[in-house]
Amino acid sequence: MGFGKTACQRNEMEAEKSIKHYSSSHKILLVGEGDFSFAACLATSLGSGVNMVATSLDSKVMLNYKYNDAMANVSRLEELGCTVIDEVDCCTMSQHPKLKSNLFDRIVFNFPHAGFFFARESTPYVIDLHKNVVKGFLRNAVEMLTENGEVHITHKTAHPYNMWESEKLANEVGLGLLDKIAFYYWDYPGYKNKRGECQHCDKSFPIGESSTYKFKIMN
Repeated sequence: MGFGKTACQRNEMEAEKSIKHYSSSHKILLVGEGDFSFAACLATSLGSGVNMVATSLDSKVMLNYKYNDAMANVSRLEELGCTVIDEVDCCTMSQHPKLKSNLFDRIVFNFPHAGFFFARESTPYVIDLHKNVVKGFLRNAVEMLTENGEVHITHKTAHPYNMWESEKLANEVGLGLLDKIAFYYWDYPGYKNKRGECQHCDKSFPIGESSTYKFKIMN
């Protein structure tokens, strides 16, 4: 018997599409989406959203109020077969009735943030709030990964964001750093990060030096 691939296998390989760290064969969970532009970028680039679940902390009413393009992006995602779920808290998502029976190959949270407070980002109290969000997300993500799945967090690497100690937080919940890769907007056509709060909620913020941290369950 030869070792060549069957016609069916060749067709599957030819049909598979990818963008940066993500493939159409991956089951992907996107957490904390703003206007769903990142999810829309992935689904469009991969040619389908059938393997994707995109979530937001906001309700549909708030999404429509806060972001000019949110509903158009959601419609695009639904046309491509993506499951869109509103009002998902990253710190309790593993128990969400629409998520708790599912496992994912990639769980992605871009620029996690606890919100804006009347204090500088470098204030220890504010840093602790951000760290609580990240750790809550990581703790839940561990329960939702496939055997070889990865958790991806993208955030700024300059001070004070490096004080969040994402690698340490990941280690505390049983995840180890697999890779750290510089993040660039142009890798994701159409993605627009959002402030998400206050009167400038639909505005983007400067990301400066940012990286995507890839974590895997430690053996």
